[in-house]
Amino acid sequence: MVHAFIMVKTGAGESERLLGPIRDFETVTEAHIVAGAYDVIAEVDTDAVYEVLKTASSRVQSLEGVADTKTYISLDD
Repeated sequence: MVHAFIMVKTGAGESERLLGPIRDFETVTEAHIVAGAYDVIAEVDTDAVYEVLKTASSRVQSLEGVADTKTYISLDD
């Protein structure tokens, strides 16, 4: 199992609108609006690293209003 976090930077005022669609992705187990350099943190659990990258690049980044993402893969169990 691969556990990861996708940090999402959104356009101004877009985080609330994007939270639902991000939570709806099959691999996303949790997503929260946060304060800081990024606007949303999505927690992802998949069977392979490829699926984490697919979630970040093909799914989250394709949503209108997403400005940037950064993905962190957990190294502990």
